[in-house]
Formats: sequence, structure tokens, C-alpha cells
Amino acid sequence: MFDNVSKFLIEQYSPDFATWLIGEPIALTELSPSELSLEPIRADALILLQSADVVLHCEFQTNPDSTMPFRMADYALRVFRRFPRKRLVQVVIYLRPTDSEIVQQTSFIANRLRHEFEVVRLWEQPTEIFFQRPGLLPYAVLSQASDRTAVLRQVAATIDALPTRQQQSNLSAASGILAGLVLDKQVIRRVLRRELMQESVIYQELREEAREEALQQVREEMRQKLREEIRQEERLEGERSLVLRQLTRKVGEIPTPTKAQIQALTLTQLEDLGEALLNFATLADLSQWLERSPKF
Repeated sequence: MFDNVSKFLIEQYSPDFATWLIGEPIALTELSPSELSLEPIRADALILLQSADVVLHCEFQTNPDSTMPFRMADYALRVFRRFPRKRLVQVVIYLRPTDSEIVQQTSFIANRLRHEFEVVRLWEQPTEIFFQRPGLLPYAVLSQASDRTAVLRQVAATIDALPTRQQQSNLSAASGILAGLVLDKQVIRRVLRRELMQESVIYQELREEAREEALQQVREEMRQKLREEIRQEERLEGERSLVLRQLTRKVGEIPTPTKAQIQALTLTQLEDLGEALLNFATLADLSQWLERSPKF
């Protein structure tokens, strides 16, 4: 969810992010991971943007990831192979405060290969940075702030002053989602306008995603139930066939009405009959068992 929000923001407000991360307010366009043959390596988590001279590669991380240095080195080589003359800026942006040493790592070293990349730990960043550009507002509450609720109120006021309703709704929704990393939901609901958030593209996409996930879960549960029913039916049919074969050997041909009675038995009843028939000598023994059986 947080990856999706960040991807939406950086694509919609690329000059804002370029100013922050590259130092120039340049417009960037999306670079498809398939252009770098990155499908096998978490291509869905990549944020790749480019201009005529620069490729910006961002990774927004909620939690520390020990594989990050290798991935950054691997991506850098792939970008260089595709765009050898473009400057590559790689930034890992950690969203949630942590004491893990992983978020301090800024290089990958293996044998004689050494690769450097940038790391931004949002909780160490001055809050005022994120009020300089609209696209950065949702990250303000994650910055170096002593009173995050007060910062979120300031974000809400700044958003309300923006010129378009669509911009207000999208940034409000993004701010609410990211604030969930450090603030209680009730606090967020009190500060941000819920009806405004619900109008946003982000909110609609996440709601559709949640609906699809719920439907997928229902479908999977139904498939599992169906598979279980099939397995049960196959087991029941197997037990039924086995019991009928054993009965035929013990007491001879089974009459159709008696066979119908046996076919109506449950799996537990068939298992009981399978044990009882060892003592049968005649068809009458079978009939008596069926009549006496308390479960029949």
C-alpha cells in the first residue's frame, strides 16, 4: 500500500521529487522496468523515472531490507547497460523509524565490486523540506517532528489552500495513508477531511484493490472448499466401492434396494460396515446390520 502511494506521488509530482532528490526541478517520465529486463527482480516495487539526462531510481521501504544493497547494485548495472550516458541517481527512502543497522547501509561490496547509493531516513529529515513542494506534503508527518499531530494539522491546512479539489483530495488521501505509519487512525480522521480523502484517485484505487483482494480471497476459499468436497466425495466413493466388493465376496450379489441403502451411508457408517462385514456369512447378516445401525 505505501509503495503504491509513493509511486503515485512521485509520478504525479516528479518535479517536486526531482528538486528534493536530484536538486533540479526537472520533469521525469516513467521508465518501464521491462526496458531493463527487471521482471524477475521485484519489478513491481521499482520506481524508475527518467529525463533526457538522468535516471532516478527510488525505493520506498517501510521496513529494513537486507537485500537492498545488492538490488541497488544490480539495478545500477542494468540501467548503465541500457543508458550508459545518463546520470543515475539511486535513493532508498525509509519511511518508518527503526534502530536497525540495515538502514545505515549505503553501499554494496563484493569481491572487487563496490557500488554506492543514497539513503534517506525520513525521521531524520527537517520537516520544513516537505512543505516546500505540494507533492512532498504527505511525507511531512514522517519527518523529524516532535509533535506529529501538529505537523499533520499543518499539512491539512496547506492542502486546503491548494487551488484544485482533485489535488487536495489526492494529497489528503496520501497524507492519511502515510500518517498511519506513525499516528493512530482516530487522530488522522480528526485532522483530515474524510470526504475529501474519499474523492481521491488513490482512495478509489486502494478501495478497488481491497475489493478485488476480498473477492480473490472468497474465490480461493470457495476453490478450497470445492477441492475438499471433491476429495471427500472421492474418498466416500472409494470406501463405498471397497465395501460393496467385500460384501459381494462375503454374502454374494447385493440386491438393488440393499445396494441403495449402502450407497446412502456416510463415510463413518461405511467404515463401520467395513469392519462389521468381516463377521457376515449371509445376506441376512447385512440386512440385520443395516436395520440395527443407529446411524442409518
